[in-house]
Amino acid sequence: MLMGEFHHTIDAKGRLIVPAKFRSELGDNFVLTRGMDGCLFGYPMPKWQQLEAKLDQLPLTKKDARAFVRFFYAAAAEQEIDKQGRINIAKPLLEFAHLSKNCVVVGVSDRIEIWDETLWQTFNQEAEANFDDISENLLDFDL
Repeated sequence: MLMGEFHHTIDAKGRLIVPAKFRSELGDNFVLTRGMDGCLFGYPMPKWQQLEAKLDQLPLTKKDARAFVRFFYAAAAEQEIDKQGRINIAKPLLEFAHLSKNCVVVGVSDRIEIWDETLWQTFNQEAEANFDDISENLLDFDL
């Protein structure tokens, strides 16, 4: 299980250190793509393959399904962790998530998320301010 919050910097070449705690679970190769809320999602290969199988079931005749699949796959890139524990994030992904220097890598169960530090702080402040309402809305899921 991926969990925790780690603050790192991206160098001028777009390289980011993947927290050591996440490397074994992500494996040598994983998939990085656009996520939701302005961050990037990183999936270990087995989880990515499960997600692909679900996305393949979306109806091609539905406009929203086509748009979601295109958006998700178009920027997806296989990442290889180098000997220094870094990945090289492609420019379109850097731009999408507004990543320039300071960022946060978060473990979220079966994936990692990579956030611009300022966006992460804003998200956290909003989530904290609304946590009771958010929790209440999830009662239907037996949490």
